[in-house]
Amino acid sequence: MRFIDEYRDAAAAQQWARAIHRITTKPWTIMEICGGQTHAILKFGVDELLPKSITLIHGPGCPVCVTPLELIDKAIEIASRPAVIFCSFGDMLRVPGTNKDLLSVKAHGGDVRVVYSPLDAVKIAQQNPDREVVFFAVGFETTAPANAMAVYQAKRQGIKNFSLLVSHVLVPPAIEAILSSPTNRVQGFLAAGHVCTVMGYTEYEPIAQKYRVPIVVTGFEPLDILQGIYLCVKQLEEGRAEVENQYTRSVRREGNQPAQQLIREVFQVVSRQWRGIGPIPRSGLGLRDEYAEFDAERRFDVASHHVEESSECISGLVLQGIKKPHECPAFGTRCTPEHPLGATMVSSEGACAAYYRYRARSSANG
Repeated sequence: MRFIDEYRDAAAAQQWARAIHRITTKPWTIMEICGGQTHAILKFGVDELLPKSITLIHGPGCPVCVTPLELIDKAIEIASRPAVIFCSFGDMLRVPGTNKDLLSVKAHGGDVRVVYSPLDAVKIAQQNPDREVVFFAVGFETTAPANAMAVYQAKRQGIKNFSLLVSHVLVPPAIEAILSSPTNRVQGFLAAGHVCTVMGYTEYEPIAQKYRVPIVVTGFEPLDILQGIYLCVKQLEEGRAEVENQYTRSVRREGNQPAQQLIREVFQVVSRQWRGIGPIPRSGLGLRDEYAEFDAERRFDVASHHVEESSECISGLVLQGIKKPHECPAFGTRCTPEHPLGATMVSSEGACAAYYRYRARSSANG
């Protein structure tokens, strides 16, 4: 377990925490973008090692959480049709739609299958030529190459019964939306290392310069996060606003260029609706016209379906860093992982789920 344990070494974590204490002279608010980082922070108590003057807030970096309600309803409608095999990663099955979720569709006889790769769905389509096979393509830039490859291979192989229900979103426009909001209080960002492994971090450089905000590409283990916080605080204390790369073992400035080329081949940049946040211009990916035949929204004529978000769930405020999960009146009572009001309580990367799992007792007492 060396390659895990070396990034979870308690003595090294204490050293980095002391280093952060030494350089911190002012209050700072830092947002970690990725839900995986949020879970690591709460699971390992990273935030409890920091000076009281440093506030960590949780960003919209959970793709399951920001998938809009109307797209969940579209998935449910498509999956309920008798001739459809609906394929998805497991974390989407319990995300609530307006009236039910995909797991309920499966329980009532719908052919909903959990797969580990979109290419598994392509194989299912080959094996079932008399059925329509749909893959729920959710994610940030991290999952886009595999989803693009599935469509690319389906077209090359002439597979006509395969399509994607696309809900891809992009990180840089979300950061800009947060920074340009009148309610913004974020002074520095920890960027998601896995996204930057694919895309690099050149897109973040103009954002850091325009808004005078440090952005540190950061990994997911406790030492990664502490080092990322240290680099971010150091920039803030010195009055710098640059993009730095803590996650050098995985991320290069230019990213994975073959993966980027595949994304550009299959997808184009589009505006997207973000659950709890609203529309963000040019913040998502949609299939190019050359691949429109693989667009499940067109194939099943559900593109015009629109619904209103629940007013009871404050996940949008959580995803923007305006509120913490335990500040929601429904947290841990009317909203639990077994009976969620919103996706942030369901997803394995959701902030509400992290607080419920690791901090529910302290939140209730606080």
